[in-house]
Amino acid sequence: MTGRTFRLRRLRTGNPAPSARGRGAQPKVVALGGGHGLSASLTSLRRITGDLTAVVTVADDGGSSGRLREELGVLPPGDLRKALAALCGDDEWGQTWSHVIQHRFESQGDLHDHAVGNLLIVALWEQLGDHVKALDLVGKLLGAHGRVLPMSAVPLELQALVRGHDATRPDDIETVRGQATVALTRGEVQSVHLVPADPPAVPEAVQAVMDADWVVLGPGSWFSSVIPHLLVPELLTALVETRARRVLSLNLAPQPGETEGFSPQRHLEVLARHAPKLALDVVLADRAAVPDSESLADAAKRFGAAVELAPVAARDSFAKHDPELLAAAYDRIFRMHGRIGPWR
Repeated sequence: MTGRTFRLRRLRTGNPAPSARGRGAQPKVVALGGGHGLSASLTSLRRITGDLTAVVTVADDGGSSGRLREELGVLPPGDLRKALAALCGDDEWGQTWSHVIQHRFESQGDLHDHAVGNLLIVALWEQLGDHVKALDLVGKLLGAHGRVLPMSAVPLELQALVRGHDATRPDDIETVRGQATVALTRGEVQSVHLVPADPPAVPEAVQAVMDADWVVLGPGSWFSSVIPHLLVPELLTALVETRARRVLSLNLAPQPGETEGFSPQRHLEVLARHAPKLALDVVLADRAAVPDSESLADAAKRFGAAVELAPVAARDSFAKHDPELLAAAYDRIFRMHGRIGPWR
């Protein structure tokens, strides 16, 4: 038995069955992803539970995060910052700090386009020498309604096999390196992998998944924010073995470049290729984004999942989730599928 397998079994043994939670308890929810998709999920989930943990991808190599990563050798802080901002409350304190850490400097010098939150997070990493303690301290400062954890403690490089990345050679398959490049490719992504190929998971992230009542995966950039979590061996094992129920939240529309032309069911097919042992309980999609509900239902059955269709898009922008509508959809799913008891 490997050391990793032993640790996961020990974690699983110590995880109480969801049905053992007392009446009136809030659900323990873990949300996985990165970027704007995870932020949308967290903004909604914090409205329905106070026991919320975000597990965030750390493969970003663009913008302020990429510059800090290259110069200092640190984890890219940008998606972690966005998750913390999404967990800020709607009161004056929460909204003030949310705007402060998202603020970007504009100058003609080296500070241009750096986000305040990125600098704060990296400064605390250097001061404390501990990724988790530093993020917990930032969350305390912000009054965040939940916890933010990196999925791995080492910076990761995302690589993809892409057909037609070079428009002059549409049939060639080549390796594309870097999350920012993968996200913008005009070719057809065949698969993605991480470098290093066997990165260690943050133990607290594994523990959170094992202890959860519900795990939420997505929405977000499919190949660069959602699937990377399934490529961290310890985290994938936890997702497979956890007694939590799992909900996959689909995107409102295909992403230009990365998932151009993808149907909702194709998103599931791609997910299955990267994590064939993963089971799901619920697939959540916006009604208006599913032209063929039967095909989606068939794809979901391969994961053992039911499909829930609900209006979750913002009324003024189909490309964005409405926080209240998405919160209502999650709340209904948590209550109806494997109900533990009243959350409030």
